[in-house]
Amino acid sequence: MADYYEILGVDKNASKDEIKSAFRRKARTLHPDVNKAPDAEERFKELGKAYETLVDDNKRATYDQYGEDGLQNAGFNTNGPFANGFGDLNDIFNSFFGGFGGFGGFGGRQDPNAPQPGDDLRYDVEITFEEAAFGTTKEISFGHLETCTECGGTGAEKGSKPETCPRCHGQGQVQSVARTPLGSFTQISVCPDCHGKGTIISKPCKACKGYGKIEKERKIEVKIPAGVDNHSKMRVSGEGDAGINGGPSGDLFVVIHVKPSEYFTRDNVDVYTKLEISPEQAVLGDELTVKTLDGEQNIQIHAGIQNGNTLRIKNAGIPILSRPSQRGDHIIVVSVKIPKQLSEEERELYKKLYELNRGKKPSESLISKVKGVFQ
Repeated sequence: MADYYEILGVDKNASKDEIKSAFRRKARTLHPDVNKAPDAEERFKELGKAYETLVDDNKRATYDQYGEDGLQNAGFNTNGPFANGFGDLNDIFNSFFGGFGGFGGFGGRQDPNAPQPGDDLRYDVEITFEEAAFGTTKEISFGHLETCTECGGTGAEKGSKPETCPRCHGQGQVQSVARTPLGSFTQISVCPDCHGKGTIISKPCKACKGYGKIEKERKIEVKIPAGVDNHSKMRVSGEGDAGINGGPSGDLFVVIHVKPSEYFTRDNVDVYTKLEISPEQAVLGDELTVKTLDGEQNIQIHAGIQNGNTLRIKNAGIPILSRPSQRGDHIIVVSVKIPKQLSEEERELYKKLYELNRGKKPSESLISKVKGVFQ
């Protein structure tokens, strides 16, 4: 059985936006107009089935519980959106997402030759807790679509050019009239010959196979500012896919994933750490060295501090994203650690302390219980 999550390259907790983004990314490389591998068509159809299932809440829930057989038993159509063939990749995106770069409902283009923006892309990058606090620069590599230099994005071979579609006369749409007892109705649909483009390419460009764009690897440096949080998004303008008909390129959205720290936790711009001290330190006070984002620092434990009390180091937390010169605080949560084992000398001292506090000797039964706890 095919694993739909594996086909799309997403995990089982992926959001709808992540599923849509994965489909767009893989569709660009698997579409038979671009990929000439013998199994490209079959893999593209499987990709469509996976997308159609996982983007639908009811289908996805059934698939997660019962698999592909469960979908069939539940009466769902499992043939996928491309069972009867498929058209141009741009038209697929247009019908699925309401445009090459969007997620809205379907809407026909008023002018098939009008400039259109390219698709936005997503890139996930992982950084450490300290990198998120103070900022960093990451070199990232990703694939995006660039305008084909051989044909200038027309999709036609050098020396030729796209021709006006004879069926729709360049409109990208055709209309038909249906006569019914209630009257005549005009239906407008995408031209089946040019798939809404208004033009037909009789001699496709050999470099891009008539697509007008080529997938290329792009490497850039991304400056991540100080103070970013987990799942923060950064827009890198113009680094998405190339536009259509001279339209602007889409944008690249870099999604930040901050690895958890073994020592620090974060709440907005404040940093929290836990400090274990002994009962003696809690009673008498002490001076200790703690780890902060800026390195080690000495702090004073005041006498009589209670379990759960906090100490605050001002301006030692996370820089505020909009005002990096200002920072949150480092908050230390004190935990008084009760020893599990005592020497005879320590036990005697605790007994004397008990007597001083209570003004009498502890009972033998209590002494036995205390011994049991610390043994």
